[in-house]
Amino acid sequence: MFFMGINEDLRVILLKECITIKKLAEKASQKSSKQIKPESIVRKLNNGTMQYDEAQFYGDVLGYDLKFVKRQ
Repeated sequence: MFFMGINEDLRVILLKECITIKKLAEKASQKSSKQIKPESIVRKLNNGTMQYDEAQFYGDVLGYDLKFVKRQ
């Protein structure tokens, strides 16, 4: 079974939505009223260190919800 982590999922969403990490950082900065740098997002994605709440926030910025779904 292949399991993608949140880092890979976020990259797939960015590709699907045709949004660059730079654009995500701009949108996230506007929404949070804090300066979010693209380098910080890239570092977390590359190192696999993105926290759940951060992923949830970036998902929200992109119009997505994160949720657990019970397997059948």
